[in-house]
Amino acid sequence: MTTVTDMAELARETAVLEVPATVGALGEIASFVLRLAGRAGLDKGAAYRIRLAVDELATNIVMHGYRGGDGRITVRGRAGPGEVRIVLEDGAPAFDPVEGRLPPAPGVRPEERRIGGLGIHLALTSVDGFGYRRTDGRNISTLTVRAEGTDPCPPRP
Repeated sequence: MTTVTDMAELARETAVLEVPATVGALGEIASFVLRLAGRAGLDKGAAYRIRLAVDELATNIVMHGYRGGDGRITVRGRAGPGEVRIVLEDGAPAFDPVEGRLPPAPGVRPEERRIGGLGIHLALTSVDGFGYRRTDGRNISTLTVRAEGTDPCPPRP
């Protein structure tokens, strides 16, 4: 059984995964995120939320950032008691997910809505914290999810 002391030690360690920016690597990223969620003791709902958000952003990096070209995605993760923080880094053209999201359009039928951006909106509203910055030619997105009931969710981006 993992103790609070063990969890605090895990929180000090950052796990790193570097993969090619390909559709085939998305499963490896998802497994990495779910392992961290398990280390943090996240319930199924919180684990699903962080996996969903990371998957959406990683898919966008592959499909729209690198557009099938060569590239790499670096995923850094930290699991602490009741919390997981994931940092995605890539060298694709600059893209701030907050600016690229498209909130649902009330009253507009799905087939009449603009294509794109809704997945990012869903991803960003499913996490408890999100940040983006562009540093040294790299996109850096940070996502945080806490266990259900540990902290009220802050306002969404």
